[in-house]
Amino acid sequence: MVLLPSMKRGIIPALFMFGVLSLMYPFALHRLARPRWLIIFSGLFLVNMFFAIPEDAADWIILELPISSVAIQNGAQMTLRAIVILLAADGLSSSVNIAEMAGLLERSGLQGLGFSIGVATNLLPDLRQSSITAWHSLRMRGGLRANGWRGIQLLLLTVLSNSLRHAEEIVLAAEVRAFRPELSRKVMIRIGTLDWWLVVGGASMLVAMLVLK
Repeated sequence: MVLLPSMKRGIIPALFMFGVLSLMYPFALHRLARPRWLIIFSGLFLVNMFFAIPEDAADWIILELPISSVAIQNGAQMTLRAIVILLAADGLSSSVNIAEMAGLLERSGLQGLGFSIGVATNLLPDLRQSSITAWHSLRMRGGLRANGWRGIQLLLLTVLSNSLRHAEEIVLAAEVRAFRPELSRKVMIRIGTLDWWLVVGGASMLVAMLVLK
């Protein structure tokens, strides 16, 4: 809903999905309200607002920088789209039963893909926690004050190494249990009446977004 419409018509679907996701995943919204994310979103907004704006198309000149109302609208929509995508990804990885999602893909004939997506989705919370732990450890030891750029490199290397190690542990555990994609177990999916309403509603919204595009 936030990617299909054009920029001129994308603000209403983005605001609608932001409200829905905020109600569904309030914990994800609380995490995105932290200062570091606010700084990232502010930077994204400013980059879109000041990027490639010719002076003759500017509506205002602030601090010798050309600013256009169209650029402000585009920056706000890009930032809102990023927030909605992050809310959806964080809420999905924290709330959805990964085993059932993998079983759904396996029952659809995508052998092995369900396991791969399950591993990737399961890594998101661990990756976030590993990043937070590495950041606090580096900050308390003064790594950023002594050599900021080197400290950031070590932080990224630590997060990447922890992620690869955790993924390798999951793969080794699957091999020990003699897991093979072609022999994967097709988990029964519980389907209720509300699920069909959600499918119909999602398909209707998709068609509406294609028409608006």
